[in-house]
Amino acid sequence: MVDTIGIIGAGQMGNGIAHVCALAGLSVILTDVSMEQAEKGLSVIKGNMERQASKGKITDAELSAALSRISLSDNLSAHTASDLVIEAAVENESIKTAIFKDLCPHLKANALIASNTSSISITRLAASTDRPDRFMGVHFMNPVPIMKLVELIPGIATSDETFEKFAAFTAKLDKTTAVSEDFPAFIVNRILMPMINEGIYTLYEGVGSVDAIDNAMMLGANHPMGPLTLADFIGLDTCLSIMQVLYDGLADSKYRPCPLLVKYVEAGWLGRKTGRGFYDYGGDIPVPTR
Repeated sequence: MVDTIGIIGAGQMGNGIAHVCALAGLSVILTDVSMEQAEKGLSVIKGNMERQASKGKITDAELSAALSRISLSDNLSAHTASDLVIEAAVENESIKTAIFKDLCPHLKANALIASNTSSISITRLAASTDRPDRFMGVHFMNPVPIMKLVELIPGIATSDETFEKFAAFTAKLDKTTAVSEDFPAFIVNRILMPMINEGIYTLYEGVGSVDAIDNAMMLGANHPMGPLTLADFIGLDTCLSIMQVLYDGLADSKYRPCPLLVKYVEAGWLGRKTGRGFYDYGGDIPVPTR
């Protein structure tokens, strides 16, 4: 029985996962490198739940009850009570494996572990733990409270029992699942990221401006937002990390990250989270930077 969920990382993905778990009636232990970061994550959760309440999607009582289920910590030892722990740290394999090595000594023998990685090998991540049979990829989409899909990715060692428990967990969150084999970037990002990368190449090669590319895909392909707007929303560093995983893992030149994407990341222009990417977010209306 999964009653207590541990979440490592209180950023955009981690606080979103905590949000839906708490609303689903689960106890949540949310940890980050500092209490300040954990509290910042809780503040985002509270604001997002208040927005849901104002729209009548949840009641004030549900909001209060959900917030009361979330506890914060800056130490992985807080996860001794967790039945299932989801790592939602930055998309960097060495950081993730270091977290798992530090986490495992604190866990109950039967605790499950998941990574919210959007691209990295689940089998490889599982091998850095003491329980590869109890490890899986559980990739939530951003923003978690709104997006219905969760990708479930078993590694080569994941047991059938572990898969069934994760499937039951995601069903409790009222999410729809897509099961993916453990190949680089799984299903969604295997298709989405090359499209975004091609949009950046289209800009890089001068085929169209930022506005022209985004409007073309919104009005010509009926996409809810253009690829460059979406890249800024995801984070250009994350886009680059996923393209590098695809390029390294599949050794196909079609996955080569666009040099302009590399240059923006090197400049620290990572999109919305830094206030500048393919758009400048300093004013009321985003303005293209090229």
